[in-house]
Amino acid sequence: MAFASNTGGPMADINVTPLVDVMLVLLIIFMVTVPPTSYPIQVDLPQPSTVPPPPTASPDPIRIHIDAGGTVSWNGSPTPMSSLQAQFDVEGARGDNGNGAVDAAKQATIEIETDKDAEYEVLAKVLSRAKNANLVKISFVAPGASQ
Repeated sequence: MAFASNTGGPMADINVTPLVDVMLVLLIIFMVTVPPTSYPIQVDLPQPSTVPPPPTASPDPIRIHIDAGGTVSWNGSPTPMSSLQAQFDVEGARGDNGNGAVDAAKQATIEIETDKDAEYEVLAKVLSRAKNANLVKISFVAPGASQ
């Protein structure tokens, strides 16, 4: 049996093995991705309403001021640190839904303002008492901005 060898001229054969490999990979990719897109997915979108939601009256913010001497004021009246937790508990109870969740819309915003020379320890105590009362709307106010 004699085999013909192409020894002198250019080779005219095309190597189709890489082409077949690429085509098989593309076929597998299309087979995997096409079926999930052919099934419809039910999506319940909210319907537009012409009736605006009823306005809710948000409670007035509570202004806490901490001065350089460590005195804490609740809306302008000095408050001892011992009774601050009880006042925070009353405000935190307004947002309690009864199931452990907190409705922040029913709670007043706590606006904390500190003097430049106030001690951080007093601020940390106020923040921890607010957190223990489940107050979620706490903001810091620049000195002089709450008047």
